[in-house]
Amino acid sequence: QVQPVESGGGSVQEGGSLRLSCTAPGFTSRNCGIAWYRQAAGKQREWVSYISTDGSTSYADSVKGRFTISKDKVQDTVYLQMNSLKPEDTAMYICMKFGAGIYCATNNWGQGTQVTVSS
Repeated sequence: QVQPVESGGGSVQEGGSLRLSCTAPGFTSRNCGIAWYRQAAGKQREWVSYISTDGSTSYADSVKGRFTISKDKVQDTVYLQMNSLKPEDTAMYICMKFGAGIYCATNNWGQGTQVTVSS
């Protein structure tokens, strides 16, 4: 079992864009969903978005209309396109796989990728 791996973070100016990637080998064939969370320094982890096995998506109110989640089944990768970034989006972004079954439920958190938005 391999944990998800995030990439794509970086530093951008307010209003800029970034695309995060979460690669989790086997998540498609094992019918896992993928969720993104973020944790700012000194704050609790908060949920950002998820994409289910059937492709349905959901977003936190704070990012709705600015972030878009999608997946590439062949690459076993989920993307989080982040547009119109704000300083309050600054955080470590972490993805996790979820769902029924041992594969989806264990070793399911990545290490995270840092996003910094400056004003």
